[in-house]
Amino acid sequence: MATEDGPAPDPERTQDRADANRSEPAEDPARASPSNRPPGIEYMDNTFVTLFWRRQLLTDAGLRLEENGFRVVHLAAGEWTRERDMHSAFAAALRFPDYYGHNLDALNDCLGDVACHGPYDDAPEGTGLVLSVTDYDRFTAACPDAAQSVLDIVAGQARHAAVLRRRFFCLVHSNDPDIRFEPVGAVPVLWNRDEWPDARRR
Repeated sequence: MATEDGPAPDPERTQDRADANRSEPAEDPARASPSNRPPGIEYMDNTFVTLFWRRQLLTDAGLRLEENGFRVVHLAAGEWTRERDMHSAFAAALRFPDYYGHNLDALNDCLGDVACHGPYDDAPEGTGLVLSVTDYDRFTAACPDAAQSVLDIVAGQARHAAVLRRRFFCLVHSNDPDIRFEPVGAVPVLWNRDEWPDARRR
């Protein structure tokens, strides 16, 4: 039956469209288009800690971020056999003050200062701060509780920084394509878009 706005809709065609919409899979991060988005936002919209298996993808991501004005700080977690090694690396890379306590509470405090208020040194802040961590699976095997806690601290401080309109996030490389972490900062640790499907980490 026609209406004032035009012909009445065909019930069969309407049902076909509804069925097609139901059958389409939900879009995963690997398919999402990053066009016209602020630089680095793909590493902050779902989680502040993003996993990488292929080291070259991590390297490429870091270079793109640097080209867009981010300050990228590199950390080699493969050298951390004890929790204290991790603390020493963070303290050196981010120029924590001499009174840094080399424990998780102190890491949370000092990382919060850097993420939310700026670096301890006189390096330019740029568009944002990125931690790029390689071989994190080795530190996870050596110190699983500390490894989880570090990511949770990073995610929590990244969220605090975002509230202050500052950009801070972490890119984490793992040699183990099946590594899993508990949710951090109330959000999950996710694989990057290119390696989201398990098949792309084989």
